[in-house]
Amino acid sequence: MLSELNYLSLSGNSLSGELPYQIGLLSKLTYLSLWGNNLSGKLPYQIGLLLKLMYLSLSGNNVGGKLTCQIGMLSELNYLSLWGNNLSGELPYQIGMLSKLNYLSLRGNSLSGTGGYGSVYEARLPNKTIVALKKLHRLEAEDPSFDRSFRNEVHILSNIRHKNIVKLYGFCLHNRCMFLVYEYMEKGSLFCALRDDAHAMELDWTKRVEIVKGIAHALSYMHNDCNPPIVHRDISSNNILLNSKMEAFVADFGASRFLDPDSSHQTMVAGTYGYIAPELAYTMVATEKCDVYSFGVVALEIIMGSHPGDFLLSFSSPRCSESKMMLNELLDTRLPLPTRNQEHDIILVLKQVFTCLRSNPKFRPSMITLSREFSQTQKLLTTNSIYATSVEQLCKFPAVSNRKSTTDTILV
Repeated sequence: MLSELNYLSLSGNSLSGELPYQIGLLSKLTYLSLWGNNLSGKLPYQIGLLLKLMYLSLSGNNVGGKLTCQIGMLSELNYLSLWGNNLSGELPYQIGMLSKLNYLSLRGNSLSGTGGYGSVYEARLPNKTIVALKKLHRLEAEDPSFDRSFRNEVHILSNIRHKNIVKLYGFCLHNRCMFLVYEYMEKGSLFCALRDDAHAMELDWTKRVEIVKGIAHALSYMHNDCNPPIVHRDISSNNILLNSKMEAFVADFGASRFLDPDSSHQTMVAGTYGYIAPELAYTMVATEKCDVYSFGVVALEIIMGSHPGDFLLSFSSPRCSESKMMLNELLDTRLPLPTRNQEHDIILVLKQVFTCLRSNPKFRPSMITLSREFSQTQKLLTTNSIYATSVEQLCKFPAVSNRKSTTDTILV
């Protein structure tokens, strides 16, 4: 009956039963938050009548069945969180009509949340083990580029083992059935974790620093301990997965390539917009230093809590721009202020990250250098605080030197 209501939050209660279809009568509603209750049944199709709705969160309930296609009617929606329910079936294509949507979380359901290629499902084996199953659709299997990426991922993951790289348990490559079986990651992608306030709060400063280190160790292994070396080519927060302990795992190797130090072949640009190294735009040559740049963007995103965006322009010259911004201004404001020890760790991370973001790849460190720096137990020898150190000052600190003299290897 509250026909003028535009904001409704009933989260964190013990509401049960189905969401009443009369919710569709609240035509002026712009914000609806019902997460953390015991709601069940199907999402009523009348939800599609809320044409002014911009925010919808039903996470952490027991809503089941198929997701109604009427969700595609919510043309103003920019935030949709449905994780931790019992939704099943295919994700309705109408969700692609939500042109203003900038956040979507569906993990923890049994929906098929389609990626760059194929669909990923949560599957339970007879022994109760839960795995992630990535299946290539029939039409995709007939596309040479998708088929090549799928087989490439099998080839790469079958030959590498590292504690911070997602495990491939098995695969089936057949013209009628193509799928991969992966280790299941309970917390989903880093991208989604950083954009969901509740999960971002779980990622305290200590966990975030450890995630940065884990990614660095994985890339160092790929670049230096594999023969031939491997370049990922698509390091982004979407391709970093988190397990139940919020530990980081590099995933999605469809664009990865083995490297040949004697080759000068060029390659098609691969990767995610906002994470691609700038030199790829004009050289079309992928090296390990492209991964280093992408790592720098992801690491900065972890500290800031969102993609750094235009801040990356600060590193468009061999030297850091004359930025007077203080380091504490870069921190994710959703977290409590870091302790003194955490400050030291954050400064260490940012000091290395800034060198990764140089526009000239020759000025970027190698991943093995970064991995070794992060593995050192002693704290950064500085009395400075993040509140008394500017970006400009940190960029002027001596950068780490590459302890292993190498020549960039070129992608075949």
